[in-house]
Amino acid sequence: MLYIIGFCIGISVVKDVAVDSFALIVATGCLTCCCPCVTFGQIAEIVDEGSEECILSGGIYGALCFYTGCCAWCFSWLYRNKMREMYNLSESPCNDCLVHCCCESCALCREYRELKHRGYDPALGWTGNLDKQLDEMSTSTTAPGHPNMAK
Repeated sequence: MLYIIGFCIGISVVKDVAVDSFALIVATGCLTCCCPCVTFGQIAEIVDEGSEECILSGGIYGALCFYTGCCAWCFSWLYRNKMREMYNLSESPCNDCLVHCCCESCALCREYRELKHRGYDPALGWTGNLDKQLDEMSTSTTAPGHPNMAK
């Protein structure tokens, strides 16, 4: 219920930058609560730099959730450790193992937001992010055209 209320508030004033961030948090939170395997798969694909696709990692996570009921957090905790090494992140406010064990959805949302903060869009996947970066580089290296040069 809280997510629905927050989402409605976010839509009503979406032009505010802080609310855009709030809307992202709410959308990611809703997706993660309903289907954490999708969020995890997106995170894992970025962290693995495309070596494992979203559907494979998400499928493994989903199977662990389905067959064990609660051990999928061990799998996602490994990816948090990989992110920590990649970006030299501090382990705060508490131990990652504890966060993943007690509130898996919160941990996944935090990792998703961390990747967004680093300039990745986990929803695009690894190749989508590479294409986006290449497009940004090509548009920034080309000189702007002069309006009279087309004549």
